[in-house]
Amino acid sequence: MSDYLFTSKRLGFRNWKISDLDGLFEINSNKKVMQFFPSTQTKEQTEAFITKMQNQYAKKEFCYFAVEILETKEFIGFIGLSSQNFESDFTPAIDIGWRLHPNFWNKGLATEGAQRCLELGFNQLKLKKIIAVAPAINLPSISIMQKIGMNKSQHFKHSLLKEFPQLETCVLYVKKNT
Repeated sequence: MSDYLFTSKRLGFRNWKISDLDGLFEINSNKKVMQFFPSTQTKEQTEAFITKMQNQYAKKEFCYFAVEILETKEFIGFIGLSSQNFESDFTPAIDIGWRLHPNFWNKGLATEGAQRCLELGFNQLKLKKIIAVAPAINLPSISIMQKIGMNKSQHFKHSLLKEFPQLETCVLYVKKNT
C-alpha cells in the first residue's frame, strides 16, 4: 500500500506525521522562505500547524499536504488546499498554498504540485472555486498562480496583515471549476 494519498509525476502527497516537525520547522524558521510573512515560526507554532492540518484532513479530506519527492522520499514542504475564514468579501473559501524548502525552488515542483491539487479539488472534491492569496510583493507565488491557470480577481487589504504595511496589500487569484 502506498504512503501517499495521491501523486503527481515527481511528488507524493500525504497526511502529516509528527516526524515531519523538524523538517517543517527548518522551512518555517528560514528567513528567506518566510520573507513574505510577518515572521518566521517557532517550533510550537509549526507543531500547531501540523495538528491543524491533520484535523482538517480528518474532517474535510484535504489540507496543505506534506509533500515528498517520489524518487527519494525526501520531505520538501507542503502543497495543498485549506479553508480560509479571515475577514474579507470572498471568505469563507478554499485556497491553494505551498511552502517548499529552498533547495527545491526553481525546479517546477510547486507548480506541478499546485496543478495536481487543483485537479484534486475540482475532480475528486467537486469544489466550485479555489482561491489563492499572496502579498502583492510576493512575485514568485503570483507567478505560480498564473502558471496553474488562476486569474487575478482583485487587490485587497488583508485583515490579518494590518500591522505589516509592506505585506498588507495582497492579490486574490481565482480558478473556477469548469
